Amino acid sequence: MNYTKISIEEILKWLKNNLNEERYEHSIGTAEMARDLAAKYSQNEDRAYIAGLLHDCAKCLSTEKLLEIIDNEHLDVDSIEKMNYKTLHAPVSAFVAKTDFGVSDEEILSAIRWHTIGKLNMSDFEKIIYLADKIETRTREDEYANPIRECLSGPKGLDCAMLQSYKLTIKSLVDRNLKICPMTIDIYNHLEDLINVN
Repeated sequence: MNYTKISIEEILKWLKNNLNEERYEHSIGTAEMARDLAAKYSQNEDRAYIAGLLHDCAKCLSTEKLLEIIDNEHLDVDSIEKMNYKTLHAPVSAFVAKTDFGVSDEEILSAIRWHTIGKLNMSDFEKIIYLADKIETRTREDEYANPIRECLSGPKGLDCAMLQSYKLTIKSLVDRNLKICPMTIDIYNHLEDLINVN
């Protein structure tokens, strides 16, 4: 099944022309990791690969342009999320995936939309794209990624890896004296409950 209106080769060419070199490598790495995780957790590998390729397609737009698209297209982005310019590319990437690449699969679009901050009750597919972004091997540093990767080998692997990722994120925010989005705390607590349920 085709999940986009253009070929993988055309997508790669577009990404090459619209992302910087590191972001291009990261996108390919995320797609590769997403495909591997999809195979491990019985998800569709082609869908995961497409979501991985396109998850950062709006990453190299300016903050001003991202906010302009969010406002003009009435994207569902709340005021707290708008405070962190580093995550604004996620909703816009989902919008670009839909409008420019013809992606109509709602779970692919949702996985792209929530790959930065996450949300409560993510599907396994959404978790896979979230984690693939954090642990791909082309550009992510092992010091950060390995503790998350190691969680995948145990029971409740996806949820354990998600929890580890949130622990690292919250610690990083605290270390840098940055605000923590209330939803991040809610997701962390929810994952703790999932892991610790008997």
